[in-house]
Amino acid sequence: MQNIYIQSLLEELLMARGPGGQEDEVRAICVRELAKYCDEVSVDAAGNVMALIRASEVSSKRQPVRVMAHLDEIAMIVKKVRDDGSLEVVALGGAQPISFGVCPVDIMGDEGCLRGVLSFGSMHNSGNSVQGRDVHAGAVKWSDVYVITRCSLDELATAGVRPGTRVVLSQHWRQPFRMKDSVAAHFLDDRAPLAAVIIAAQEVQGRKCELQQDVWFVCTTVEEESNAGALYAASHMPGDTTVAVEVGPVLDEYGTALAADPIINTGDQKGYYSRSVVSALIKATEHAGYSPQVALLVDFASDASAILNAGVVAHAGCIAIPTENTHGFEVVLNEGIRACAVTLTEFLVQPAD
Repeated sequence: MQNIYIQSLLEELLMARGPGGQEDEVRAICVRELAKYCDEVSVDAAGNVMALIRASEVSSKRQPVRVMAHLDEIAMIVKKVRDDGSLEVVALGGAQPISFGVCPVDIMGDEGCLRGVLSFGSMHNSGNSVQGRDVHAGAVKWSDVYVITRCSLDELATAGVRPGTRVVLSQHWRQPFRMKDSVAAHFLDDRAPLAAVIIAAQEVQGRKCELQQDVWFVCTTVEEESNAGALYAASHMPGDTTVAVEVGPVLDEYGTALAADPIINTGDQKGYYSRSVVSALIKATEHAGYSPQVALLVDFASDASAILNAGVVAHAGCIAIPTENTHGFEVVLNEGIRACAVTLTEFLVQPAD
């Protein structure tokens, strides 16, 4: 039954649109689901979901532990509305044109969504234009990209489409694609970790009598752009240890494989994680019955490394679900979500001292 719940929850999260700063659809799902298992749930001024499970008996020496997974997805933002009604866009977060290809998009105006098509221009070109040369060379830049809307300037203005409007992959292309023991989709970053966090909340509630400290589950905003949501939350809530839940790249250079076994990140481009938390996460993975994939993810960052780097948390760690094609059409094992959740649960029952 739980596998069915995980699959249903993940599909709902994937279908929800959540560009940075406009994560309402994803946030509503997280609030609803976490409210089933947590003692209190709220949304802070920055838009973060804050869900608390109180320990039955709190040890006087233990501070609350925070678990963070982000609500937002890589997307696009309108730079300019052209006279012909097409839109020039740039990346929102770590997106590249190759992340989406030519595809249907939803333009999230103030008065609802409009349909559009992301375009690199016609493939039947001689290469005489700059755009044509970039496309033929396979080196498409954001300056080559535009969105076809078939709308007039008046129609776009009425819908509230202007510079700063978010553009996301259409729901038409968000449906997960299931293959044997795995699932593929855009935005498993960070929908798969969100699902794992919700399952972990369910598990922790069932073992509440074992908790020696309160646990905060925090679903953060704008991680892909600036980690601003996590920075705000960490500055306004109790606790001195934070664990980010992420997708982790499957690459030979990191020694990681597409498996259920969680990746325990020891450091990334923002710094190195706390040794005590890394050790506790490794131990929790083993207690959960999995073999930790310990890796130093150099070209990577998380909410936890961002707040540790900023000096607003004392201890931090990161657990990641092994993922192929990160920031593309991503693939995770079905068991990977469950493995992450049960590992988190073991960690929260016995966190680092």
